[in-house]
Amino acid sequence: MGESLVETVKQALRSVRDPAGGRDLVEAGLIQGLTARDGLVQFAIAVPRERAREMEPLRLAAERAAAAVPGVLSVTAVLTSHREPQGPRPGGAGRAGPAAPPPPAHGHAPRAPHAPAGQGAMLLPEVRRIVAVASGKGGVGKSTTAVNLAVALAGQGLSVGLLDADIYGPSLPQMLGTAEKPRTEGQRIIPLRRWGLQAMSIGFLVDAETPMIWRGPMVMGALEQMMGQVAWGALDVMVVDMPPGTGDAQLTMSQRVPLAGAVIVSTPQDVALLDARRGVRMFEKVQVPVLGLIENMSYWCCPNCGHRSDVFGHGGARAEATKLGVEFLGELPLKLEIRELADAGTPIVAARPESEEAAAYRRIAARLWDKLQGAAAAKGPRIVVE
Repeated sequence: MGESLVETVKQALRSVRDPAGGRDLVEAGLIQGLTARDGLVQFAIAVPRERAREMEPLRLAAERAAAAVPGVLSVTAVLTSHREPQGPRPGGAGRAGPAAPPPPAHGHAPRAPHAPAGQGAMLLPEVRRIVAVASGKGGVGKSTTAVNLAVALAGQGLSVGLLDADIYGPSLPQMLGTAEKPRTEGQRIIPLRRWGLQAMSIGFLVDAETPMIWRGPMVMGALEQMMGQVAWGALDVMVVDMPPGTGDAQLTMSQRVPLAGAVIVSTPQDVALLDARRGVRMFEKVQVPVLGLIENMSYWCCPNCGHRSDVFGHGGARAEATKLGVEFLGELPLKLEIRELADAGTPIVAARPESEEAAAYRRIAARLWDKLQGAAAAKGPRIVVE
């Protein structure tokens, strides 16, 4: 069904012509990355970067043509200046795979889609506060921390969204305990609801074992679509689980949404703190406030006797926060139950609300919300990276 739908949509797109050359989009080789799955059709239209704005009516016409095809429930088309290599590929060019958002109108430097740099509309306008939970390196428990902080914020009576911005390694489906696929209404994807949150992850849209072998522009395109084409609605706060490091996703977030601030998660050991320091400097460079540091895996508790051991050292993040002049938000233990519940898809804040660990997450979440409430402005700066 998916393969035949791709061919039918391709035929429909032949009715749309590029006014500059007079040829239809398919004949001109402008259609890139056409996929169809469960009625969700996605593709990109390859155009020169300088023509992106004038080609917006063509993009809309292509979306309308594809949406008119029987069996199509939703269509997403974006403009891109990245062209796929020409020639045959294994499996055939028309083979439908898991629905994956196509790349946006990006070249070497990140820019807002369908608009010149500096003129793109900001995404998520109905979200009051957006906070990035980040780390300089992987393996420090950032995603576990982000999920539990989001659940703790929801427990305060706030309307909370949770966005998984880690395109290469999405973890929300596992940590929220759901393999459900989002439904669509018109051109909008409806976020999943779990543990009092609205959540979205690329992991909800692709098969669990599908590797995201994507270039930077495609990563940024997927992230922008999860922000701009998902029906988030009005939220008090959105927690963004960032990928580790200081790359494309971090730049996209700093450009395209009004970040209220960032939280850096680190373990106490020196090698993690070194990367956390880089993370702090990166957010400072793009003028996003660093709201504080969290020391995760601060100490280990024996599950049998409760004995405490400082496996990775202790107090390193607190000392680093003082050195960098940012607030230390709190410490979290390395405890077996936190890991077991995360793997089972039940965040400890929801599953064991009476536990000391859940109380620690709630304390940090309360401090974080106080800082967000006390910010001078609800919206952060709009950054354009040239």
